[in-house]
Amino acid sequence: MTSGATVWLTGLPSAGKTTIATELAGELRAQGHRVEVLDGDEIREFISAGLGFSREDRHTNVQRIGFVAELLARNGVLVLVPVIAPYTDSREAVRKRHAASGTPYLEVHVATPVEVCGERDVKGLYARQAAGELTGLTGVDDPYEAPETPDLRIETEGRSVAESAATVRALLGERGLA
Repeated sequence: MTSGATVWLTGLPSAGKTTIATELAGELRAQGHRVEVLDGDEIREFISAGLGFSREDRHTNVQRIGFVAELLARNGVLVLVPVIAPYTDSREAVRKRHAASGTPYLEVHVATPVEVCGERDVKGLYARQAAGELTGLTGVDDPYEAPETPDLRIETEGRSVAESAATVRALLGERGLA
């Protein structure tokens, strides 16, 4: 068994975070790894129900996810976390929590241009925002602070899901984590 680790996939809505995490999780499980995906939408429904989208609530949500991720990772699970996590300080607090326990943490920036995310618009958020039905959309009318020095930056435009997942898997291999 390999040691656990957290792989935090951050990026705009519809960037491909969950799609990449799901693909990678399947590959890692097929290789015998213990893997969990902590999807941002599911966390909001079950662990962070009642939180809104203010800066404070977004920070609280990210810290809750970071706590669960670190707990699982330090117990030997590879944890894939496809969550927007728009603020640098929130992501840095999660990184510090992992460092304090000696748990590996990798930040992956799924760097998809907002125009491409708007074309994908898997949840209809960009269309709702354009129609005036939604405000506070990350990367459009709410800030997204892209990581300056992520462990990996994936440009998804023109790259298949399998290629993106393979890039993350290669990073895990380089770090001796999978």
